[in-house]
Amino acid sequence: MLAQELAESCPGIEKTQGVAGGEACIVRTRIPAWTLENYRQLGWSEARILDNFPSLPAGDLVNAWAYVNVHQREIKQAAEGNEEA
Repeated sequence: MLAQELAESCPGIEKTQGVAGGEACIVRTRIPAWTLENYRQLGWSEARILDNFPSLPAGDLVNAWAYVNVHQREIKQAAEGNEEA
């Protein structure tokens, strides 16, 4: 049910229990959306992000940015939680 809701609101993003701590990830990967957003906040260009994730198509960044825009609080909490770990 959760996967269906995510697919409707932000295609290309999924949460899977046991994968990346259940964080929102790019489908079929273990790349959390908050990680990509963190790089963007550090000033990385999309080209640099894609160079560092060679298996990631540019369209996945579009999906990640859409998810981040809709779920800003969740993304911020995930990034902060990772800093504490």
